[in-house]
Amino acid sequence: MENRELGRTGRQVGAVGLGAWQLGADWGEVGEDEALATLNAAVDAGVTFIDTADVYGDGRSEQIVGRLIKERPGLTVATKMGRRVPQEHSAYTLDNFRAWNDRSRENLGVDTLDLVQLHCPPTSVYGDDAVYDALDTMVEEGRIAAYGVSVETCEEALTAIARPNVATVQIILNAFRLKPLERVLPAAITAGVGIIARVPLASGLLSGRYDEHTSFAPDDHRAFNRHGEAFDVGETFSGVDYATGLRAVERLRPLVPEGMTTAQFALRWIIDQPGVSVVIPGARNERQAKANAAAAELPPLDDGTRAAVAGVYDELIRPQVHHRW
Repeated sequence: MENRELGRTGRQVGAVGLGAWQLGADWGEVGEDEALATLNAAVDAGVTFIDTADVYGDGRSEQIVGRLIKERPGLTVATKMGRRVPQEHSAYTLDNFRAWNDRSRENLGVDTLDLVQLHCPPTSVYGDDAVYDALDTMVEEGRIAAYGVSVETCEEALTAIARPNVATVQIILNAFRLKPLERVLPAAITAGVGIIARVPLASGLLSGRYDEHTSFAPDDHRAFNRHGEAFDVGETFSGVDYATGLRAVERLRPLVPEGMTTAQFALRWIIDQPGVSVVIPGARNERQAKANAAAAELPPLDDGTRAAVAGVYDELIRPQVHHRW
């Protein structure tokens, strides 16, 4: 798999990583053995970057990833912190960071975390000097090797990119979220900040496997968060109305080259964007993990195809999402 520089971390990672939210909670039940099999399949297919968070299954995802890295050394693991407490700016203190960090290090079974990201905190946090001073202290103490942020909006991303020690920015980027292409990716390239592209398949919509009859389990956020009942609605189907998303996928389907699945097409579109360090699709089983990783080996999309994707976005998706995130 093609390796890329992960921003200011000094690490090289494969262009396709794996997002471990699905292996923790909020996507329906995934057993621990199945989760480990999925992780191992991804690594066998060339994945070297895994993204998790302390809130995924209240630590379950971190613990499962921790079991993996004991047996598969050399991987880069990113986790996130800050979503296990009420979302108030005042919670983002050095003392809390240390406590959250201690828990994640224990869950993952490591002394130093490769990369820790603030997990979509209140917007005001991104501009707070004291927050970055605390994160710098964590690096100096050897608790973390590098830090980044996960954001909801492009403006939050740009605020973080301007900070000298932010290594990475994680942002929703997919064929239903084109706004980051305008300013965020160019700014990241100029600053040397890595871009981690999350929600690449728009919660599965861009896999092309769903239709109007698809149902989701009650413990799946695609059932309980369609209007932002539990967290930012942009994390579910990228904030796109489900019916509109289905229509857009039908418009995209004819663009998929022979030999690619619809999901691989969506991933390849992201891989092709200048400035992207790694894309982190989730997977619930070995087959999905292998297919996602294989997208990195497929040929880039041509200019006409990329223009057609933008056309579908402009017509169907832009009115719903572009002004919000």
